[in-house]
Amino acid sequence: MRFFAFVSTFIFALPVFSMDYPDTRQEDTSNTYHDVTVADPYQWLEDWSSAEVKSWSTAQNSVARGHLDALPYRDAIGKRVEAVMGGDTVSYYSVQRVGDSAWFMKYAPPKQQPFLVQIDADGNPDSEKVVYDPVTADESGSTSIEWFRVSPDGKLIAIALTVAGAEIADLHIFDLASGERVDEILPRVNGPTAGGEMSWDADSSGFYYTRYPRDGEKSAEDQNFYQQLWHRELGTPLSEDKYEIGSLFDRIAEIRIFQHAASGKALVHMQYGDSGRFQLHLRETNGSWHKLSDYADELVQAMFIDEDTLLVLSRKEAPRGQFMRMDISQLPETSMTLMIAESDQAIASDFYGDPTFIVHAGKIYTKTLLGGPEDLRVYDLKGSPQTAPEVGVSGIGQIVPWDDGVLVRHYSYLAPNSWLQFDGSHTSKHPLSSTSPVQFNGYQAKRQFASSRDGTQVPVSIIMAEDTQLDGSNPLLLTGYGGYGVSLSPGFNPVRMAWLEQGGIIAVANLRGGGEFGEDWHREGMLTKKQNVFDDFHGVMHFLVEQKYTSVEKLAIEGGSNGGLLMGAMITQHPQDFRATISHVGVYDSLRSELSPNGAFNIPEFGTVEDLAQFKALHAYSPYHQAKEAIYPSILFMTGENDGRVDPMHSRKMTAVLQNNNRSDNPVILRTSGNTGHGSGTPLSETISQQVDRLVFLFDALEMEYRPVSN
Repeated sequence: MRFFAFVSTFIFALPVFSMDYPDTRQEDTSNTYHDVTVADPYQWLEDWSSAEVKSWSTAQNSVARGHLDALPYRDAIGKRVEAVMGGDTVSYYSVQRVGDSAWFMKYAPPKQQPFLVQIDADGNPDSEKVVYDPVTADESGSTSIEWFRVSPDGKLIAIALTVAGAEIADLHIFDLASGERVDEILPRVNGPTAGGEMSWDADSSGFYYTRYPRDGEKSAEDQNFYQQLWHRELGTPLSEDKYEIGSLFDRIAEIRIFQHAASGKALVHMQYGDSGRFQLHLRETNGSWHKLSDYADELVQAMFIDEDTLLVLSRKEAPRGQFMRMDISQLPETSMTLMIAESDQAIASDFYGDPTFIVHAGKIYTKTLLGGPEDLRVYDLKGSPQTAPEVGVSGIGQIVPWDDGVLVRHYSYLAPNSWLQFDGSHTSKHPLSSTSPVQFNGYQAKRQFASSRDGTQVPVSIIMAEDTQLDGSNPLLLTGYGGYGVSLSPGFNPVRMAWLEQGGIIAVANLRGGGEFGEDWHREGMLTKKQNVFDDFHGVMHFLVEQKYTSVEKLAIEGGSNGGLLMGAMITQHPQDFRATISHVGVYDSLRSELSPNGAFNIPEFGTVEDLAQFKALHAYSPYHQAKEAIYPSILFMTGENDGRVDPMHSRKMTAVLQNNNRSDNPVILRTSGNTGHGSGTPLSETISQQVDRLVFLFDALEMEYRPVSN
C-alpha cells in the first residue's frame, strides 16, 4: 500500500520570532554509538543540580507564564474549568472490603488531595468516616496516598505516603480505632521505578513488603534498583525484618505478591523491567521458595484457586492469552492443563494496577479487551462460560470480591464512573458511584478505523455532539499512547465538557504497542518496530482530516509519557500536518533515556543503544535528535520537577532544540511545575491550573472563539 501524505494548506506566519526566549548556549558535545558520532549540544541541560540549569528553567517558566497568562478568554475558561472540576464531583475508587466494612479512596473537591474513608459495605452515607486525609497532615497539599492495605482483621491499615508527586513512598501503619500510627515507619517501600507492594498475613500480625536498597547496601546509582521482598512482624525492630527473596533477581526486577489466606502460601510475580516477561515464585508454609516459571514460559500472572492449585494466564503460543490450571501440590514438580482456551477477545493483564482477573465463590471473573472497549467474562472452575453482567461499550477497572459476586469499577466516555454490583445473575449500581457537575446529554461516542502506513486498521473512538457537521471546520483534539501493552479504554473526564461545548471533538486512537488486541499488537509497536506506533497515529490524523471531522488548521494532538514520545515524533516527522500539540512528561532523547533509573526499566520496551539494530531504530526516531530546522506548529511542553519516571531533562532539551530550530513564530514553551512529578499526587489547584493552561493554549493556537456558557 502506498504511504499516504497530506500537507496543510494553512499558511504559517512568517518567521518573525516574536517570542523572547531565554538564551540557551550550545556546547560542542557528542556521543559515539557503534562508530556513529551523535551531536548533543544541550547535554548540559541534563544536570538539575546545576544552578545554571535551574536558572534556565525558571526563565523558561517566565516565558511560558507570560504567554499563557496573556491569552484571550483566560478568565472565562478558568471559571468554567473550576466549575467543572470543583463542582458536584465525588468519586470513590480503589476499594478494599473486610467483613461488613469497606475502605475507599475518595476524591471530593475542593479537597486538594483524595483521602481515605471507611464506610459500610452497602454504601450507607451516614456510616462514612475519614481514616486518613493527607491535607490534614500536610496543609500544602503535597502529601498524597500511593496505596493502602487493610489488615484481614479490619483493625489496622497500611498506607504508603509520598510527597510532591515523587512516588517514593514510606509505609505507615495506623490503628483504625484510634487513628494513631503504630509500629515503625518502613522507608522506601514504593518507588517511581519498580513501584511497591505489601501483603498482610492472615492473622494480621505481620506482612510481606517490597524493599529498595538502604544506605550502605548498594551504590547511590543503584538505590532505585534491586527490589527485594522482606517480611516483618509488627512491633519488632526494623533490624529483625526477614529477607525472603530477590537477591538473585535481575537489577530491574519488579515484584508483586499475593497470599493464600487459609494456607499461608505466598505467590510472587516478578517482571523483568517493563517487559511484560515474568517469573512466578511460590513460598511454601515451611519457608521454602520454588520457581514456578521463567521468562520463556510466558506465564504472565496467576491467582490461587485453592492452596494446591493456581489459575495462570499464559501467552505461550496464545498471544491473546489463555487460562491454565497449575497443580502445585507436589512441589517442586508442577503440571499444567488447559482450562480456558484463547478466544477472539484478549485477556487483560495489568502488573501495576489491581488484578484483572480474580477467583471468588467458585467463579472466575476476568477482564477482556475488544480493541479499546473492555468486557467482563465469567467462568466456573471447570472453564465453562457463565452469566456475565452487561457492561456495554466501556472500560473495566477494579474487580473486587463482594458477597457471593463482585463489585466492578465501570467507565464510559459519556457517563460518570460507576460501581456495578453483580450477584451472579443481576447487575445493579452501587450507591457509591461517581457524580459529575456536567451531563453529556446530546453527545455521542462512535468507533471508526483508520489505515496505517502498512494497511493495518487502527481503531479510533470519536466523541462529539450528536448534531456535529462533518465539514472540516471542527477543532479536534487527538490523543494516543501505544506502548507497554497498555490499552486506552473508555473513561470519563468531566473537564472534556469545556472543550466539547465549544464545538470541539475529542478522538482517542488505539495504536499498536498497546494491548488492545493482545500481545501481538503490543509487539508490533515495541523495540525496532516502534515506528509503527507513529505511523498508526499519523494514519488516524489523516483519516480524521480526510473524513472532514476536522482540518489540518483545526487539528491538535496531545499525549503524555510514552505518549509524549509520540508527540515528539509527530513534531519532528510531520510538523506540517497539525496545528498544535501539548506534550506532557515526555521521552524525547531516546539515546540517553536509559541512563536514568526508570529509563533502564524501559529498555525491554524501547531497546538499548548497546544493541546495533536497536540503536539504529532509536536514533532514527529520537525526537531530540531528529529536530531539524522547520516550520513547527504551536507547542506546549509540560513537566514536573519531581518526575522520577521520565527525567524532566527530556523536556528541557527538546524545548531548547526546537526553540533554536523553529522557523515560524508559533510558540514553543516549557511549563515546569515545582511540586509535581509524573502526574500522580498532583494537588487539585495545580491540576486546575494545568487544565486552564492547556485549554487557553489550544483556543489560541486553533483560533477558536470562546462562547459563554451557563455554569
